[in-house]
Amino acid sequence: MVESTRTLGRSGIVVSALGMGCWAIAGPWTVGRMPLGWGAVDDEESVRAIRRALDLGVTLFDTADSHGAGHGERVLGRALGDRRDEAVIATKWGYTFDERTRQGIGPDASPAYLRRAVRESLRRLGTDRIDLYQLHLADLPVPRAHELIGALEELVADGLVRAYGWSTDRADRAAALGHDAPHATAVQHSLSVLRDAPDLLAVCEKYDLASVNRGPLGMGLLTGKYRPESVLPRDDVRGATSGWLEWFRGGRPAPEWLRRVQAVRAALTADGRTLAQGALGWIWARSDRTVPIPGCRTVAQVEENAAALALGPLAADHFAEVERQLAALRAAALREADRPYWPSPMLPTARP
Repeated sequence: MVESTRTLGRSGIVVSALGMGCWAIAGPWTVGRMPLGWGAVDDEESVRAIRRALDLGVTLFDTADSHGAGHGERVLGRALGDRRDEAVIATKWGYTFDERTRQGIGPDASPAYLRRAVRESLRRLGTDRIDLYQLHLADLPVPRAHELIGALEELVADGLVRAYGWSTDRADRAAALGHDAPHATAVQHSLSVLRDAPDLLAVCEKYDLASVNRGPLGMGLLTGKYRPESVLPRDDVRGATSGWLEWFRGGRPAPEWLRRVQAVRAALTADGRTLAQGALGWIWARSDRTVPIPGCRTVAQVEENAAALALGPLAADHFAEVERQLAALRAAALREADRPYWPSPMLPTARP
């Protein structure tokens, strides 16, 4: 059985082994015409979901100041209310926005903006400290990130921040936290059974950092509710046509990722778990530093995910079967890529 709690790296901050991602409850917001929210939400259901998560032992709640252009932090703060001390709040900074219009504006990596952003987040969250403050600019050059360490350490000394980290899928960026950053304690990165991250997990192990995992359910693909014919609304980031999300394309689940889900479904659910619970169990089996933060918008989603805690990591034989199925898919893809193409005189010569 998985330990019900884990420590965030070298900080000493204890959290539940499962967190709750709060991007989806932040409501609509855009950059230009591109939607970056998950569509319309019911704030009252979001509040109920957060409080239910607390009831079920989930203590880590992850958001960002830009999510919903500040609205996500406001909803989280209202939901926690007088239960604030039961929770560990993780939020992020780095992108500027207009709360009134719910428009994203652009990045700001200056220490001055950092000092202003943290106080604005504290106000929206209704709290006197942020437990884990994360840089949201994934590709910021390491020298510029190091320029922020002094300001972050000042915030720690002032009691406004307990620890800090970086939300990035770049191993070289994550490794920068291991040097001259005394209160750095976590890397938030993408990790799921569909998308492993061995380089980032190695960095976390080397520098005693927590691995906080966004996208553990493949933005919904690993819940099993999406089919090839599923179409997401245009105000949902997954339904946008910008193409920067690998899981969805043209507002539909990408077929190649649905095939991967189907390939691992039996192994993930072999011991009676739901597909989502199996996907979370795979992450816990992958590394004891991982803390997945699946997004939730409803009480029912919270209850299903939290039930995975009692089931623990995926059993070794089921984990091995998942790896075998994924290896077979990779091998088939390589064979297809290497297959000689001989145009037929009866067919168009352009390869599809």
